[in-house]
Amino acid sequence: MHVDDIFTQAHAQGEIPVSFEMFPPKGELTLDKAREAAQKLSSYRPDFMSVTCSAGGGGNYEQTAAIAAMLENELGVSSVAHLTCISLTRAGLAERIAQYKEAGVENVLALRGDRPAKDSPLYGAPSDFSYAAQIIPALIEAGFCVGGAAYPEGHIECEDLATSVSHLKLKQDAGASFLVTQLFFDNEYCYRFLDLAEKAGITVPITCGIMPFVSKQQITRMVLMCGASLPSPVIKLLAKYDNDPASLAQAGIDYACRQLVDLKEHGVDGLHVYTMNRPSVAAAAMAALGR
Repeated sequence: MHVDDIFTQAHAQGEIPVSFEMFPPKGELTLDKAREAAQKLSSYRPDFMSVTCSAGGGGNYEQTAAIAAMLENELGVSSVAHLTCISLTRAGLAERIAQYKEAGVENVLALRGDRPAKDSPLYGAPSDFSYAAQIIPALIEAGFCVGGAAYPEGHIECEDLATSVSHLKLKQDAGASFLVTQLFFDNEYCYRFLDLAEKAGITVPITCGIMPFVSKQQITRMVLMCGASLPSPVIKLLAKYDNDPASLAQAGIDYACRQLVDLKEHGVDGLHVYTMNRPSVAAAAMAALGR
């Protein structure tokens, strides 16, 4: 099912769609373990699930497509396959489109992707694309329902939030029919962003992405990668449970659940949970939301 239809149907019934994100096999994660994670996550009945691909434009597209197809065909969950363009040529994009079409993918999240590191084989590779908006028309022409990424505190490479929102409008103008936000730890930043997006003429559904912090290392990495601000309550939790990893992980999940409930009460278009392939995160989120 197309994701834009999921939003339309849910909103017509006065409901807010809840979706999960998972990642496909990579590193020590085997296909069997990814399948097991997908089965457990889907058992909590999200409205759809997105499946990531490798950062920097290379790697596991076939696995992304395979997991997305499995969600649709075996588990009965609508799926969204990520597609990054930072290291793609036009021929490479055509190849990715063919892979996804062959797998039966219906929904694609168009992303620029992280720039390849200097030690990556893709560093300096030729690319015909600089921004996600540039690949959206080709994906729509291929028959996909296409979404884009949104950044409540602005993209990490964009110092001005207003400029970041204007870039987001380009994605809608290119044909994106839904948007998924980057993670954030302070809902007030999200509400400010949603107000700016509305004023900029962005009318497609924006689903708000929340990632529980489960370790000090994880939250440090995510803050450096995406530029999310750490509010005082989070810093205090990190200090309180500095030597108690299990309690910190639970505190992080509880904090994320409070974020989700507050967002729901504010009537946002949708809620997107970055599960990190952890069924416990999905279970906590759905329980907090009364799902």
